[in-house]
Formats: sequence, structure tokens, C-alpha cells
Amino acid sequence: MGNFSSGAPARGFATIDFETTGLFAETTDRAIEVAVVHSDPDGTITGQWDTLINPQRDLGRQDIHRIAARDILNAPIFANIAGELLELLSGRVIVAHNASFDLRFLNGELGRLDYWPGEQFAYACTMRLARTHLGSGLALADCCDAFGIPLENAHRASADAYATAQLLEAFLASTSGAEWEPMLASAPILPAFSGDRAPWFAREHVATSAPGFLARIVVRVPDVAETHEQAEYLALVERCLLDRYLSEHEKNALVALAEKLGIGRDTAERLHRDYFVALARLAWADGVVTDEERGDLELVAALLSISDDLMTEVLSTPPAEPAVAIAVGEFLLAPGDEIVLTGEMTHPRSSWEDKLRDAGFTPKSAVTKRIALVVAADPDSLSGKARKARDYGIPIVGESWLEAFLSSR
Repeated sequence: MGNFSSGAPARGFATIDFETTGLFAETTDRAIEVAVVHSDPDGTITGQWDTLINPQRDLGRQDIHRIAARDILNAPIFANIAGELLELLSGRVIVAHNASFDLRFLNGELGRLDYWPGEQFAYACTMRLARTHLGSGLALADCCDAFGIPLENAHRASADAYATAQLLEAFLASTSGAEWEPMLASAPILPAFSGDRAPWFAREHVATSAPGFLARIVVRVPDVAETHEQAEYLALVERCLLDRYLSEHEKNALVALAEKLGIGRDTAERLHRDYFVALARLAWADGVVTDEERGDLELVAALLSISDDLMTEVLSTPPAEPAVAIAVGEFLLAPGDEIVLTGEMTHPRSSWEDKLRDAGFTPKSAVTKRIALVVAADPDSLSGKARKARDYGIPIVGESWLEAFLSSR
């Protein structure tokens, strides 16, 4: 990421690329990543910047942009990057591949902030330039291939913007600089945006693997020893492990509850061990641990930071009765229970709703306190439905859990 300076804008180009939740900037879709690449009037690249953006809604087709909800939990909202973004664009010709798309999202996001630049942006579209120089309007990958420009990590804003800036440089080299002078001279100096600012948050800032939440529970001396508080904590552990996946929201909820109840790290570790042993006892109830049960225990062990030694021990011999009984329940859905789906799933929502009805459940479109379960395309979803479910304490599971659950019936 280049060094940013808020000095006088320099003439040249600002190539941009947005990754978005969908195609409709004027309605509900939002920007979730933006990149800017600066180039001199001759096309020489001089700097680049990029950030993820928290859209405060679900992320749409995650299989396209490969951004997960957990990736943007700590990213700034658009309002907090707008000031710096406008300074990066000020006085420059905006360039994009299929510029009408990126400009719609730029204008849409700025419009939500009641910001008007005062005049239209000066812009160039490399897709249109391709029609002149290559004979047809081509996809970015095809245009880059024609000039031998590498394009790796397509549908990542920084990669697409940098490749587009290189494409612009190739087009500039094949034309007269004088052709671009009127456009460069027309690029407006943009009014400042006075909103709050937050640091930009590139994909590189997302931890490759989030730290275990146990490390975030503080060490307490003395530690709480009240069984009803421990039972409340274990109840949340069990609910969070329902789909054998701990979302970042669930990790945060466990850390927050431990803090609220006065449960320190040592007690949390012991409770996790006791819960795991109780789960292992259930697996040993018929005298044998199946491959499926073993896989389940290994997954829970990883999620709860259970030691390899304890894992090996419970798989080799039935564990002894714990000193304090730990109840391990089974999540049950009753016929007629109401279930809400949220996010863009791998199967059409109508298909899932038909399968739920066939299984005796009632799909609903809105989250109320009567809802038994919310199924999300991404368990860390920021959709309104997911946020309300967390407020109500309703379990949220992923699509894979629903598929396995319905297949087992």
C-alpha cells in the first residue's frame, strides 16, 4: 500500500476497482472492497491503496469475491474511508474496466453520505478503449492477456485495479499524449469530506487463522467457582458448537460471557475439558467409537483447544465419570419449528424452503423470537436477520449443517 499524502492533488490517473455484494448499486448492494492505483499522465504507476469495507449487511456471492464475513468484521465502513478515497481521486481522471459499474458504486456510496462532488467525475474506461485498440470490448483477463499483463487473484480489488492500470499504460503508449490532455485538465478538484476516518484495512491485515478465543479470556485470581455461572457458560459453548463451527461472532460471545460471569481462563479450560470428556463418554456409550464419532471429537477438540494428550486418551479408552456431571444435550427441532434462511446460498432458497417443508418445518422470511434456527450462507453474516438472531439468542448455523441435518432424517 502506497504512502498517502493529503497535499495538493497531482495530475494523472486514479484507477479504481470495487468488489461488491451484487450488481445493483442504486438499491441494496454495497461496496465491500476498493482499490486505487495512481499513475502519472504517461501511465507510470506511482502508488496503490486498498481496503476491505464493512457493508453492514450480508456479502452476496462470496464464491466470486472470496471475502468471508469474518474478514470484514474489523474493516471500516465506507463513511470512514470516504475522506481518504476522495483525496486519492481528487484532480485525477478515474479509470476502471467497465467504468460505468465502478462509478455507479462510487456514486451510490457517496450518495448515501449526502456527498456531491460538485461536478461529474472525469473518467476513462479501459473496456471501451479495448474496442478501439483490440477490436472488441473484452473481459479484463482477455485484455491483459493480449498485452502479456499478468492477472493473478482476479476479483480481488487490488489485483484488478493494478492490472487495469497496467492496461491503461499500454493503451497510453500506443496513443499520442496530446489526446489525453483535455481529459486530464478537466479532472475536478473534489470537495473534502468531513466525516470521521478510520485506517484502511487491506486483505493482508486479516489474520490467516484467528487466535483461539481461550487466549482472549483473561486470567483471574481468584476465579469464579459458582456452578450456575459455569453452567451458563457451558450452555453457550454447546449452542455455539451446534454446527461444529465457531464463527467470529460466537468466539466474541464466549469471551464476553466469560468476562461478564467472572470466568477466568483456567476455569474455561477446565470446563472445555469436562465438556469434551462428557462428549467422549457419549461416543463410548455403545462400547465403540466409530470413524464418524472420532471425526466429530477431533473437530470439537480443535475448536476448544483440547490437548493432543487428552484427545489420544479418550480415543483409546472410555473416560472415567467426571467429578462434576456435565450435561451434553442434543439440539432438537420439533415438527412445525420455524426456520429462517439468510444470505446467497449454493442452492436456491426456494429449494431449501421446499426441503424444509417436506421435513415438517416452517420456513419464515423474518426473524422473531419464535424462530428456532437461522441458517446463514456465512455463519458470521452481518445481515439484519443474523444480527437480530444474535440479539434474541437464536442459534445460527451454516448451509452445510442444514444439508447434513436434512440428509440424516
